[in-house]
Amino acid sequence: MNAHSTQILNVDDNDGARYAKTRILQSAGFEVIEAANGTDALELIKRTPPALVLLDVKLPDINGIEVCRRIKADPETAGVLVLQTSAALTGRADKIRGLEGGADNYLAAPIEADELIANVNALLRMRQTQVDLRDSEERFRQLTDNIDDVFWMFSVPSRALVYVSPAYSAVWGGSDESLGRQPGGWLDAVHPDDRARMAARWERLALEPHYDEEFRIEAADGQVRWVSDRLFPVRDARGDVYRVARVTSDISARKEMEALLRSADSNKNQFLATLAHELRNPLSPIRNAAALLGATGDSAAERQARARDVITRQVDHLAHLVDDLLDVARISEGKIVLRNEEVDLKGVIGQAIETAAPLITARGHHLEVVQPAQRICVLGDPVRLAQSVGNLLHNAAKFTPTGGEIVLSVAEEGGRVRISVRDNGIGIDGDNLPRIFAMFAQVGAPPDRAPEGLGIGLSLVSHLIELHGGHLSAASPGIGLGSTFTVDLPLLHVGADADAEPVPEVASEQPSSGGMRVLLVDDNIDAMEMMGFLLAEMGYEARTTADASEIEAIATSHKPQVIVLDIGLPGVDGYEVARRLKANPQLAHIRLVAHTGYGSPEDRKRAHEAGFDAHLVKPAELSDLEKALRGE
Repeated sequence: MNAHSTQILNVDDNDGARYAKTRILQSAGFEVIEAANGTDALELIKRTPPALVLLDVKLPDINGIEVCRRIKADPETAGVLVLQTSAALTGRADKIRGLEGGADNYLAAPIEADELIANVNALLRMRQTQVDLRDSEERFRQLTDNIDDVFWMFSVPSRALVYVSPAYSAVWGGSDESLGRQPGGWLDAVHPDDRARMAARWERLALEPHYDEEFRIEAADGQVRWVSDRLFPVRDARGDVYRVARVTSDISARKEMEALLRSADSNKNQFLATLAHELRNPLSPIRNAAALLGATGDSAAERQARARDVITRQVDHLAHLVDDLLDVARISEGKIVLRNEEVDLKGVIGQAIETAAPLITARGHHLEVVQPAQRICVLGDPVRLAQSVGNLLHNAAKFTPTGGEIVLSVAEEGGRVRISVRDNGIGIDGDNLPRIFAMFAQVGAPPDRAPEGLGIGLSLVSHLIELHGGHLSAASPGIGLGSTFTVDLPLLHVGADADAEPVPEVASEQPSSGGMRVLLVDDNIDAMEMMGFLLAEMGYEARTTADASEIEAIATSHKPQVIVLDIGLPGVDGYEVARRLKANPQLAHIRLVAHTGYGSPEDRKRAHEAGFDAHLVKPAELSDLEKALRGE
């Protein structure tokens, strides 16, 4: 406090007394102004409120007690200090009346100079403390009123509400009035799964006046929010806890980000596992086919030719995986460049069918193509468009059971072209439809088959179609009811009728079977066929099937000593097949060898628990295969 800058109003109708008091105050360094009556004093106070009024009780117009009452009653001057003095009214009752009238102190004349200065300084120090306190409270209020966090304060041990910031109503949806009446009412909005824990914390408030918790609250609109709630003690001068303060922050955005990060991490792990699986699958038939290239004896030339075909197909598959990965990188970096030209969709459809034909044939599907006779032209990159449609056909073939139906249709409507690929395959659950086009997304596979693909194909197609000014959509009635993927593109123009271009026919081809007493079960026809040839070359009598429903019947008639079984099979997974075989008294003695692209410790443990005697990871070494077959 700077006393020299503090103004004091000296009010007294006695000129001599007023002069004496003014000189005493000025000698102490105070700035002093004067008034001889109550009316003038009130006018000066209203014009420029002083820090303190030295006010005589007996004035000619308005007595000092009434002047003091008016000063304190006006909100603009209520903070002005009043030190009343009197030479006549010096009794105890007079002092009480003056103080009850609003005076901050009361002095009876005669007043010594040092006593006057000491009282003025004491009152000014009190005033400065009050100003500092008001400033502190105002800063605190400005802070708590303008932050999104909820600031609370409760008394201990009663748990009565002392203060709650305005953010309470925004976060909790309740009013501070109702919270004041029922301080524990905030628990009503806590999620039922978290309420018991937080209620226990609230009950132990006096014993444990601190915590750092995260829990959920349910707003009035039904929205669930995550909050971080930190409570800490407030201590008095003796160190005793007499209050607790809380700061509650809405962390819903952070929790959502954490969930996204966990999902991304899960997608990454699943992607890496699936990538390993997808790479191992073609490597297995390539390894076996390579071994058959050195075959001799009867039909060696035929087997060598088939082996070369298998190697070519599987290398093409590997190249396709690498191309997809490179395209993802290019899209992420914005480096995909379209070579746009006028494109006749008939050529695009033909090329896409040719690309997907091997898989459609291997799975024994029937493909129906429906497209107009006239030329439907769009502006785009023919290679990328064929790649996109081919990818959709490839997906339909992968996720449709053997002998399924796939319909590829092209239609023009309202200046747009729609290319739809519909199947009667495994379908898509409604919860998965919104994320089906996310990068590395793997829709939960049904229990009868392992996940297929890297989870990038649909995302890649979606991005490529967007680059063409269109969009890709998916629809499915549900699990087991098939799905439809639709490409929507801007129409360039419709040409005149043209001679229909031949659409490549996709014929069904049933897997061939051979005949040593080893039964091979795999839905990868190439892998199964090559291993069958290889086992025959090694002197085994091999029988093959891709149909899990035939396994028990073939095992009963063929009586194999060993069954080499893939895990991901149409209709039922390999683990369930193993359990059924081990539960059948006639077949329980057969040695079971798992041959799969999944090789984690968890996969091996699950295979052992299902009844498998050995677990081989594709592509298996010939020495490991022979050891597994012989039980070494």
